[in-house]
Amino acid sequence: MSSVIIGPRTLPQLEDSLAAANVRLTSDLLDRIDAIVPPGESLDRRDAAVANPGLDDLTRRRRPR
Repeated sequence: MSSVIIGPRTLPQLEDSLAAANVRLTSDLLDRIDAIVPPGESLDRRDAAVANPGLDDLTRRRRPR
């Protein structure tokens, strides 16, 4: 059996990945992304057959009213 292990291969790659955890997107940028692909929308119709329990109404971005 073979498999793929996804992750950094070097210390600098790990450091870059860890630094990305602190990136925060502005509301304006998130609005622009949502204009391209609305929350909950699928780009590939084949993805509709796969249930993603991690993506429910509680985890989608909330917009202030």
